[in-house]
Amino acid sequence: MKIAAVAFTLLFAMATAARAADVTPDDTARFLAGMQPSADSPLAPLTKDPSWQRHAKFFDGAFGQLEQRQLSKIRAWSDVNLAAPRPTMFYLFSGPDFLYANAFYSKANTYVLGALEPVGAVPDLTKLPRGATGAALYNVERSLGSILSFSFFITKQMKVDLHTNQVNGTLPILYVFLARSGKTIKSVEFISLDDKGGVRAAGENAGPNATRGVRINFAGSDGQAKTLYYFSTDLSNSGARAAGFLKFCETLGPGNSLIKSASYLLHSGNFTVARDWLLANSATIIQDDSGIPLGNYNARQWRFFPFGRYLGPIGEFPGRYQQSYAQLFTRAQPIDFGIGYRWRTHESNLLLSVKVPGSETAPAETTSSAEPPPKPRPKKPRPPEPIPSQGRFFWQR
Repeated sequence: MKIAAVAFTLLFAMATAARAADVTPDDTARFLAGMQPSADSPLAPLTKDPSWQRHAKFFDGAFGQLEQRQLSKIRAWSDVNLAAPRPTMFYLFSGPDFLYANAFYSKANTYVLGALEPVGAVPDLTKLPRGATGAALYNVERSLGSILSFSFFITKQMKVDLHTNQVNGTLPILYVFLARSGKTIKSVEFISLDDKGGVRAAGENAGPNATRGVRINFAGSDGQAKTLYYFSTDLSNSGARAAGFLKFCETLGPGNSLIKSASYLLHSGNFTVARDWLLANSATIIQDDSGIPLGNYNARQWRFFPFGRYLGPIGEFPGRYQQSYAQLFTRAQPIDFGIGYRWRTHESNLLLSVKVPGSETAPAETTSSAEPPPKPRPKKPRPPEPIPSQGRFFWQR
């Protein structure tokens, strides 16, 4: 009897390990996104759990509203205004925001995201303790609360959310966004960059200044093979100089860049390396006013196409008003979606900057030699009104 019991225990352990090994990254992504995994997936039985069914219903509603309110309109705007998109897009200060990277640059083949937030690990949902599935799924919902409601992550909140629970880091969020964007994940590899920008496989020594990241190979809805890189990296001057992240990006450029809700870091003298890199390695830049100050663009090298309304920074970012930006936006075309910190429709600004071909050798001529003194801090805006199906999320800083 003892031998039989031991044999049964070993067989059960082997079967459990086999089931866990059979869980594909794509099935994990679909499960986390509230979408049915493949019928033969070990995760399929877990979809009977009421907590998963509630989660799926919540995400169906939240992403459905977001698609109607913003994403479909952003894709339509991009189709009209981006005539010749490059195969690579760069998104610095992104967090795990593949959602808007894909909306603005759906035709890209390679996406490179870089931010401070940790990569995390591939979540093995078959190993969660009994009853822990609901808590894990709620943590995913909470992590996505602000971006689903307002189009950006709240950094302080994300630092807590991405270190909590068994499902943590940016990878689960990237999984959700890929699945909800209609992508199929083919493979996931943890990688590192050495200080020269060389790619090292997981386990290889990438040196003391290694940049940790992940490479996700996926297919679009048309079956086209694409790649998403996410790197956890410090983009301040000292961090950017020490790490190989920007050197790696340079091997893929020039590309198209997106800068959104970037806390006005590129207005600071501590982020000039990243700012200058973007200007040198981007064919187009889509940004809101939290991106590169207009005065740092070489007016001989760039053509500017403003969209929306410039109302200045919100109260959390005083002293970042740009008079030259306001002047530029007096000729702006309207947009029918909200984006950035002023996320309400008809309050958002979006600047498309297109580099003039062959203009890299043009003499320096910025759009403004000096900005006027900052205007008095505006009144603090009223808190955003939560989307009805997302009432559990609150504005925080």
